[in-house]
Amino acid sequence: MIGILDSGVGGLSVLNEIRRRLPGHAVVYVGDSAWCPYGTKEPEDIRNRCRTICDFLGDQGAEIIVIACNSATIAAIEILRTEYPLPFVGMEPAVKPAAQASRSGVIGILATEASLQGEKFHRLVSTHAGGVRVITQPCPKFVELVEAGTLEGSEVDAAIDEYTGPILKAGADVLILGCTHYPFLSRAIRARLPDGVQLIDTGEAVARRVESLAGPAGDGSTTIYTTGDLARLEALLPKLGPGLDATCHRLALD
Repeated sequence: MIGILDSGVGGLSVLNEIRRRLPGHAVVYVGDSAWCPYGTKEPEDIRNRCRTICDFLGDQGAEIIVIACNSATIAAIEILRTEYPLPFVGMEPAVKPAAQASRSGVIGILATEASLQGEKFHRLVSTHAGGVRVITQPCPKFVELVEAGTLEGSEVDAAIDEYTGPILKAGADVLILGCTHYPFLSRAIRARLPDGVQLIDTGEAVARRVESLAGPAGDGSTTIYTTGDLARLEALLPKLGPGLDATCHRLALD
């Protein structure tokens, strides 16, 4: 079974990619919406929360755990790999392909505060973005909008312009979606970008990595837990996971 954890519903973008590549594998997803967003939390608090969820996923029979949250990956994945006898797959901004794709020599990274402040992120930029100017932008409103199921409209457009305007003005021709919530806004973001500006997401690459680690297929079931409001999850699922056949449950965590 493949376990997935996220700070809320954003990781459903990764679940959708995994489902496309591995339709026969059982998946259990935990969205920690009661504690969302992770991007404004302290690293040690994120690590402790991840441990609690990983314990639950382990009890459910997880053989792989996907940290489908950039903030949690930055704060916790290296420690989790030392504490659990399971392979972990995390998220990281696609800095290397963005740097290679840029013609202007300027790239923008849309991410959470926790992701941008982490040492792991700074190592990534130092290793793969030599000779390229990197402009970072925290986008807290994006998480709030996706958690509310607001994927288009004037409020979305205003947030996009606020976050991308300075980056585009600086000459960036590649933008990285550095949070799993953000792909749900990709259509709206692309509509606001000038021609020739590329948008990069990492969900497909994560699904390929999971596929390389996964064992034999199981029953193909999808189970989604939320620590938040179950009715809200069930209302959002047709929009964020169209066609996804899943059973949904409320999960109470200490």
